[in-house]
Amino acid sequence: MDKALRIAVAGLPVILVVALIILARSLPSYFNNQQYLAGFIFLQILLLCLWSYDRFFFPFLMIAFLWAGMDVPMTQPWTMGRWVVLGAGAFVGFVRALRMGLQRYHPFHLAALFCVGSALVSGMVSVVPQLSLMKAFSLFLLFWYAASGGRLVLRDPDRFFRGLLLACEISVYVSAFSYLALGLEIWGNANSLGAVQGVIAAPLLLWGALVAQTKNLRVRRTVACLGALYLVYFSVSRAAMLAAALSMLALLLATRRNKLILQGLAGACCILAVSALATPDRFDERKTSFVSGVIYKGHQAEGLFGSRLTPWQETVRVIQQNPYFGSGFGTSISGDKPFGEVGTFVTTSVQREHGSSYLAIMEWVGLLGIVPFALLIFLMMQAIVRVYLFLRRTGNASHYSVPLMMIMIAGLTHAGFEDWLFAVGYYLTVLFWVLAFLLMDVMPESASYHTTFVHGMRFRYATDPAVTQH
Repeated sequence: MDKALRIAVAGLPVILVVALIILARSLPSYFNNQQYLAGFIFLQILLLCLWSYDRFFFPFLMIAFLWAGMDVPMTQPWTMGRWVVLGAGAFVGFVRALRMGLQRYHPFHLAALFCVGSALVSGMVSVVPQLSLMKAFSLFLLFWYAASGGRLVLRDPDRFFRGLLLACEISVYVSAFSYLALGLEIWGNANSLGAVQGVIAAPLLLWGALVAQTKNLRVRRTVACLGALYLVYFSVSRAAMLAAALSMLALLLATRRNKLILQGLAGACCILAVSALATPDRFDERKTSFVSGVIYKGHQAEGLFGSRLTPWQETVRVIQQNPYFGSGFGTSISGDKPFGEVGTFVTTSVQREHGSSYLAIMEWVGLLGIVPFALLIFLMMQAIVRVYLFLRRTGNASHYSVPLMMIMIAGLTHAGFEDWLFAVGYYLTVLFWVLAFLLMDVMPESASYHTTFVHGMRFRYATDPAVTQH
């Protein structure tokens, strides 16, 4: 049986080539159409990534969502194509995980399932049920992939985290060149730039620099980390600044790197001083924007949280009008316009924003539907505390749960001021939830056990927590 299967698989490419030749001769008009050719190439790439699922699919998924959400050419085809990629990846990943026996579920996964159910129920009672149910289904696809296929990257966690760090370095240098040299806002707006660099790049690169095994690698990641922090400053995104600061401070405090904290504060002061001397006009402009707020709906917001008070107040007013069942997942009524998720989030918009992911989900699903989402966030915070205490006790920063803990801290903090946490079409949302599900698999279970992965299987064995090495 296995021999016949291998022969069939080996002969499949030949059969496909012959079939395409016959199709091209019988229906040449299809091969002269650029849309058909682009779709055919897309399907080829998708099949290749599904064939080498563990190695190529997750990068391809992130490329699809990034391409759809960034301000780059040819974004329109990926607006629909990303959902095809996510759906195919969720199904194939689920089948592969079942065959390999890697499905191990936690209360976190059960809470995620209840969140999908809550979103579906809220969609049924929404004033725009079709839109809301589609968004609820997209949440289901994301959680399905994260709970099954997304976990397969842990079959080779070293390669996964090396690739993630390399992607962060590339994003820093590409963003710096685009914004500082070319003046192109490839992330769409300053908020998205700050979110990517403050929530993902800066925390990961700091961790990568601390655990680097060679001096050259440590220097390279340190330079990239400083670049990411400068881009956060450049974006003037206060939420991103706070998120990056808290996540990095958690790592340094847990590992007792007090000297590095002081050095970092001194370095930040030096960078601000140099920036003020080199470009005083721009520095004054950014200082005013940071302290006085931004323009919201044509009016200058006052204070650090001035730009958030108005959307917070509006969201609370809408919640009070429909407190129990909400307006429907992913939909919010302001006047006669439903709020629809887009590739990026903005601070100044013709559509009403919520100013917080937590207020947004409260408005969408109501007080009755918020319970599973609150449980999901609580379990995530519980995992953060467990990893922090483990790191504080052992000082083992090389454990795979440490960078994931940092991203969860940064993401949950940043989501308190921007409504992206459950906007499934946003690339940061996809990456955040995939990493959140991975945290449930790699977090240390107790002080006296060590968790490791051998050929994708999870093993635990007793060890001395004071000298644990991963």
